Order: sequence, then C-alpha cells, then structure tokens
Amino acid sequence: MLSEERYFDASALTVYELLFSPQYLGLNPADLQTFRPQLEESEVRAVRHAVFVADEVLHAMKQVGINANWDMVYLQAAFQLAQLLEAFKAKVGDTEFFATLLPLAGDGWTQQTLQEMGHSVKMQQIEFSVRFGAYLEFMSGCTSKQELFERLETKFAGTLADQVPSWAQLRQLWDLGQSTFQEWYLGDEYVTATRQPGKRGFLADEVPIVEPHRFAGLLASLRNKGLTLGIATGRPSLETRVPLHNLGWLEYFAEGRISTASDVLAAEMEYPEKRPLAKPNPFSYLRSYLQAVQAADVWKQPLPLPAQLGDGVLIIGDSVADLLAARSMGCRFAAVLTGLEGEAAREQFVRMGSDYIFDNVLEVAGLLGVE
Repeated sequence: MLSEERYFDASALTVYELLFSPQYLGLNPADLQTFRPQLEESEVRAVRHAVFVADEVLHAMKQVGINANWDMVYLQAAFQLAQLLEAFKAKVGDTEFFATLLPLAGDGWTQQTLQEMGHSVKMQQIEFSVRFGAYLEFMSGCTSKQELFERLETKFAGTLADQVPSWAQLRQLWDLGQSTFQEWYLGDEYVTATRQPGKRGFLADEVPIVEPHRFAGLLASLRNKGLTLGIATGRPSLETRVPLHNLGWLEYFAEGRISTASDVLAAEMEYPEKRPLAKPNPFSYLRSYLQAVQAADVWKQPLPLPAQLGDGVLIIGDSVADLLAARSMGCRFAAVLTGLEGEAAREQFVRMGSDYIFDNVLEVAGLLGVE
C-alpha cells in the first residue's frame, strides 16, 4: 500500500549513525558526509548507496526472507561491529583485547558501550575502514533469516571466545538499532526521548504505491462483497495507522485485524523463547486472521490451516517473506511487483510457486470479482 523507500533510507541512516556518530562508535566515515542529524536529500541518497551498496545488500536480504527494517539495520551494523572487534583483537592481542572489552561489554552493547568502544579504538590507534560490501561476502550461501542470524552470532562468539554471552549482547544492539531507527523515521515531533535531536523524520513523506482514491474504492468494494480485510505489516503501529488514516484507508480494516511490528515486538518481549516472530514467521498474519488479543492464542492454532480454511485466505504481499508466511499458514498467495525489486521479482515468485502475480494491488480486483 505504501512505498518502502523512506524505510530503506531510514535504515541506512540508522547504520550510518551507529557507526559514525560521536554518540555511538564515532568511526571515521571516510568518503561519507561527517555525521549530522539533518542531511540534504542528495546526502541521504549517498548514505543509502554506501551502506546498502547500491541496494545490493537490501536485495540479498530480501531474497532470504528478511523483511523487517530493524533486522536490516541490525545485520549490517552488527557485522561491522564484529569486523571492528576482530581488527582490535588482531592489533592489541588477546590479553589487552579482553581487558578492554569485558568491562565495557558486561552490560551488553548499549549506547555507552559503543561510545566507549569508539574511544578505545582511537586511543589504541586501531586502523579500521568500514567496508559495507563485505557483508555481501559474509552472507553468501545463507538461505534463510535464521541462518543469517546464527552466522553472525558465530562470528561474534569466535572473536569473544565465549567470554561474553553472545545473544544477550546482540539483542541489546538490535534494540538500540530499533530505537535509533524510530528516531530517524518518526523525527523529533513523534519521539519524546531522542538520543540525538534534530531529525525531521519521514512520516510526512509517505508515498502511496497506487492512487489513493482507487485503492479506497477497491477496499470499499471488497468489504461490500462481504470479504474480511486484514493487515500484517512490518511497520510499527504509529507508522501504519497515521498514513493509512491520512489516505482514507484505515476505516476499512477492523482494529482486531491489524497486526504491526509493535505487536510482534510486544509478543517477543513476553515470550522471548518464541523469537523471531517477524516475517517470514506467520505470527502477524495469523494474529490478524484470528483477531487474537493475546499472543498465546496465536500459537494455539495448528499450522498449516486445514484446506477448507486456508483456501479461503488470500495473502497479498510484495516480498519473499510474505510468500513464506503464506506457505506456513497454508494460504493462497498473490505477489504484487511493487517491492524493492519491482518487475525483476517476477521470476523468483514464479520459481517459488506464487499462486498469482500482479503488477500492483489494484489488479486483484479481477481475481476477487469486484470492479
């Protein structure tokens, strides 16, 4: 329904801040603009081009089912941190490395930990250049989100020699990336406690993929036909509801049929053993399907759904993660070619057995028998 472009911009800017801001690691940005929270559009483009290697990293992540922007931030930022730790250890040796790191990282990768780590890098004169393209080499051969996360944990564990609990630390880094992303995307107006003020935000820049009035007409026709409409999105609640309300679309969806990244995050906090619950995990889709108030109610539903139920559910999405979630649920899937790869995604959707493929969501009208 909405373009992901500003989400990708905010993801790149978050990695840029974690690595190069003096509030965090404060590394040398080399050819990039020295960090500041207000950038011109051309500078935003340059940051994204560098961080995601002309979007090659984004494409590679999408191919294996990474759908949440928070995960994209974490994977690139954490990989660069792991590279930095390896360079630090190689320069000073094991004894000095652990003598420096353990007092810093005992409480996890917090903002203060990153900032102090950056100071130590400068004090030790560690020569380190961020190579964003190296992440593509690192993830080569990975075929799933789980494999990507496990490979990164293994990389950290190898450097830290298991002296620091790996996932306990990395989860805090994920959380830090998530909150910093929210600062970039929402801006100072919507974030009450920002670590680095001055960000305008992108919420006002939302761009609909299709003409708003035509899509509202489609939603009205589907509802009038008696079809139940739902949402399962990787966007948090505010970023979902505000633009959908402004565009006149929110009224067509019952509150219980809307699941967002905020709901996923709340469920993960309540049931950490169930992580990760973001797509391609079908949790958000199943939550909307069941109108589940409690996360525990979602897991009571056996999957895949019985054929008589699954055949009556159509998931419409633009990513591999959406398709994988639909397959896990036992539902039909309609791919729309409005995601990052556009028309180029058609071949993969065909190869993966998508039931239907459309150029955009408006074309679903014919399939569902409405004008």
